[in-house]
Amino acid sequence: MILKLFTWPIDTVKFVGEKVKEEVDKELYDLETIQKKLARLQMMLELEEISEELYEEEEEELLRRYRAAVEMQQMEEEER
Repeated sequence: MILKLFTWPIDTVKFVGEKVKEEVDKELYDLETIQKKLARLQMMLELEEISEELYEEEEEELLRRYRAAVEMQQMEEEER
């Protein structure tokens, strides 16, 4: 019981850190999220809200993340 009292702050920080990592990974490597961002980016270009140069930079980054997400997903499937 006493050990739990001393480790509780560390366990809590660890738990919160894991949740934050999950959310960051979801934002960065979730295929659906990336697809939505690509569609939004395309719409912004068509509405002339962003320059073509900015569009190309953002698109390149999103496509890089998309490829990484696909690779990660394939690796997870192979592990199963």
